[in-house]
Amino acid sequence: MASAADAAQVRPGFRERVEALLRDHWREPVIVLRLGDADLRYAVPGRRPDGTVEGSRPVLRAFGNVARGIGAAVGYVAYLASAAGSGGGKAERAVQVTGPADALVLEPLDRLRRAKGPWLACSPTSVALVDTGSTYLDPADAPEPRILWEARGAAAPQVSFRKRTLTWPDGSKFSFPLQSRTEERHLRQFHSHPDEVRWPQ
Repeated sequence: MASAADAAQVRPGFRERVEALLRDHWREPVIVLRLGDADLRYAVPGRRPDGTVEGSRPVLRAFGNVARGIGAAVGYVAYLASAAGSGGGKAERAVQVTGPADALVLEPLDRLRRAKGPWLACSPTSVALVDTGSTYLDPADAPEPRILWEARGAAAPQVSFRKRTLTWPDGSKFSFPLQSRTEERHLRQFHSHPDEVRWPQ
């Protein structure tokens, strides 16, 4: 059942289009993974937890704060009712983006947040973030894959498939979520413990 749901979310053909684009562009073997669509959570000075810039849009933010305050109050009441019935417990959302103010991770992630069909592409020397548009479509009806951001050589972040992280030279980090178990199985074809990568031929 899960495989059928995964296949519906990412139609066959999208990965192959991204692979072909980056293989031709870089002239290297590539590993391509569909990233999850979940909203990212930030812990970076100058950014709110949702990644927006602190201090931007002050008037809209004031209205938003009122709405969030009301929503938080309603949510807290619901949480208390739920905790009372289930024995409590606190669930914190995982932080996926960390780093110093003006971190190197911010530019690529700002571009990624607007993607409708986000993919991570890696080669032995390069890393890219790609958008294919919605992966629910038939690939024949979808726009051409578009490179949102790329870095090569020393400028590329260090990739750890084991930890599912990209780490930039300034220490900033993106813990990338994969779309599904289908992506985890795809990655296992090329990756083994502790962090050995077998690049496709």
